[in-house]
Amino acid sequence: MITYKEKLSLLGDMIELSRVDGKVHDREYEFIKMVAEELNVRETDFEELFSLPNELLVFKSEFKRIEHFYRLALLTHCDHHHHEREHEFMHQLGLKLGLNPFSIKRVLAEMEKSPTGMIEPDLLLSIFTEQHN
Repeated sequence: MITYKEKLSLLGDMIELSRVDGKVHDREYEFIKMVAEELNVRETDFEELFSLPNELLVFKSEFKRIEHFYRLALLTHCDHHHHEREHEFMHQLGLKLGLNPFSIKRVLAEMEKSPTGMIEPDLLLSIFTEQHN
């Protein structure tokens, strides 16, 4: 179960990522707001996140860190404008989350190849688990 603090951290990371190219695009804002609603985050807390500095919260579970990374990676595709700084941000974030750098690179490449910007959950997990050996 994700705590309220973890929910706010996820949204804060999403906001930080959406600002990488200098502007929060309308599609990015709507996507983040939709996630906030799904997570049952109060609207006042959500709006306040845009004016607060973001603090990265690293999850203990590798699965949660992968899930967090993937959610943020999806955001890079929702505005249909892929900026190089977004790619660099995602790579650095993945490293901060303690994820394997080769897996990070491969996931981002697979998402780029996909017409929808999404990859199957099984493929996502297999990319990270194959690096364990």
